[in-house]
Amino acid sequence: MIYLDYQATTPLAPEALAAMRPLLEDGFGNPHSPHRMGRAAKAAVEVARDRVAAPFGPGGRLLFTSGATEALNWAIKGIVETGSRRRLVTTAIEHAAVLDTIAWLGGRGHDVVMLPVDRSGIVDLDAARAAIDGNTALVAAMLVNNEIGTIQPIAELGAMARAAGATMICDAVQGYGRVPLPIEACDLIAVSAHKIHGPKGIGALWLRDGIEPAPLMHGGGQEGGLRSGTLAPALCAGFGAAAMLAFERIDTDEAHVEALWERANGLLGDWGLNGSAEHRWHGNLNVRRDGLDVSRLMGDVRDVAFSAGSACASGSGRPSHVLKAIGLTAAQARSSIRLGFGRYTTEQEIDTAIGLIREAADRQRAFA
Repeated sequence: MIYLDYQATTPLAPEALAAMRPLLEDGFGNPHSPHRMGRAAKAAVEVARDRVAAPFGPGGRLLFTSGATEALNWAIKGIVETGSRRRLVTTAIEHAAVLDTIAWLGGRGHDVVMLPVDRSGIVDLDAARAAIDGNTALVAAMLVNNEIGTIQPIAELGAMARAAGATMICDAVQGYGRVPLPIEACDLIAVSAHKIHGPKGIGALWLRDGIEPAPLMHGGGQEGGLRSGTLAPALCAGFGAAAMLAFERIDTDEAHVEALWERANGLLGDWGLNGSAEHRWHGNLNVRRDGLDVSRLMGDVRDVAFSAGSACASGSGRPSHVLKAIGLTAAQARSSIRLGFGRYTTEQEIDTAIGLIREAADRQRAFA
């Protein structure tokens, strides 16, 4: 199987697995227990915390969660809970973890503003200026889009939020370890381990000094008195190892991805690109071919793992809300595929996979 679905999840790095193994075997102590095994597990957690938090620099604090979905729910609901402002501003192409949370709050009386994006997938900053006002509680925007890879102007959105006294929340899941983090522009940033070759089931929320969202879950308050639940030291260690490796290799990984991007685009030829080619993470290649039956294509090319969009929306039967937001018709959206690649993808795999995809697509056209 050739794996080209890096936006859904990434292969576990050997270094992350090696960091996890001792804590899954002999080092299984509860990190919140006072005895020697507990203290050893806690020490492993704190080493991991420092590694994940390192790219954020001095100041702030990083708290572990079960994943980015929890982190984003906590950031959004927690900030709303601590203030009286009613307006929530986000973009039309956010992940469901943001859109569904904000829609839930909208159903409880909050004023929701959905900012449009242009055909390249970049947010309309004029619309943002008009929407972000003195009644705005928060602005939530994604750094790198999970479906089309576009990079949003978080610095500009963050400046607008700060000028209005609103809180800036950033979903950096697809950008952490890949592109520069807009730390100065943000108050809370959500990240996830399994998008950077770490384990599933763990994420984190970075909080700027002075920012304290209300707890989402109540119990022991193990994480900074704000997030309850027993941490999994093995998952923390895997996240820490993956984060350290991602930032050590960030330039090498980027160069490798650029080479794969150029190769893949050359092989695809006349397929249309969805989203900006310039303001984009090039490990995400979302393309379309008019008239393509993507469901049939995926059945015909069983030896390649790729997708028709977000794994979270897979099987819904609805066209991608992201592709709809950039102006594609329902038919065009349903004729689009997403190819995701990265550190462990080879040029030979790109050649073989795209060859198989093109052959299957050509057969569809021939028998249409």
